[in-house]
Formats: sequence, C-alpha cells, structure tokens
Amino acid sequence: MKMQAEVIREGELEKRSDSLFQLWKKKLVVLTKDSLSLFPDGHKRAKGKELGFGSILKVDCVERTGKYIYFTIVTKDRKEIDFRCPDQSCWNASITMALIDFQNKRAIQDFKSRQEMEQAAGTQ
Repeated sequence: MKMQAEVIREGELEKRSDSLFQLWKKKLVVLTKDSLSLFPDGHKRAKGKELGFGSILKVDCVERTGKYIYFTIVTKDRKEIDFRCPDQSCWNASITMALIDFQNKRAIQDFKSRQEMEQAAGTQ
C-alpha cells in the first residue's frame, strides 16, 4: 500500500502532446515533495502519469509571453516534456523549487551515507 504524499500544490497545466499536431492538452497536476503527477481530463479518477523527481534532471523556462509561461521538464534520459501555464500562476517556479528541495535532500542523504561508510571502513 502506497502512502499518500503531502500535496504541495494542485491545479491545471497544459502539456504539449507528442502527436503530429502537437496540441496543448489540459492536465490536472498534483505536485508533492517527491513527484509531479499528471491526470488526463482534469480527473484524479483516471490513472495518472507520475514523474518522480529522481528521474527529472531540470526544469527549463523556455519563453514568457504576455499570456503564458512555456517551460520544459528534462528527464535524466534526456526526454523533454513541454508545458505551459498562465503567466501569473508560477507553476514553473513551484515545480523548480520542489525539485531543488528534493535534490538537496538527496545530496545530503548521499553525503551522510558516504561518511558513515568511510567511518565504518576506518574502524575495521
């Protein structure tokens, strides 16, 4: 049984489709401290796609128009996923801050693990 993560933010984003016409499709988005989940047609009843922060390399802000902010999530396997949000919604900033927090916590855990292994190796 998977525990529900604390929701940082929930709302609507538009994702560019991978189809030939690259249409913008509205998605219900749920941001937690560990992931970004996308649900089709604005309903959490449907199975969503989860982008775990462990698989995300960065968030690039591509362009600001008067109406939208366009940004790209780049995964560790170099896949690019394009999004847009209304200019004042600041979704790109919310996702970026949650990703940075996740990466910082992971770096601290890795550092502590290395220290513990070095200390254990030194006492033997």
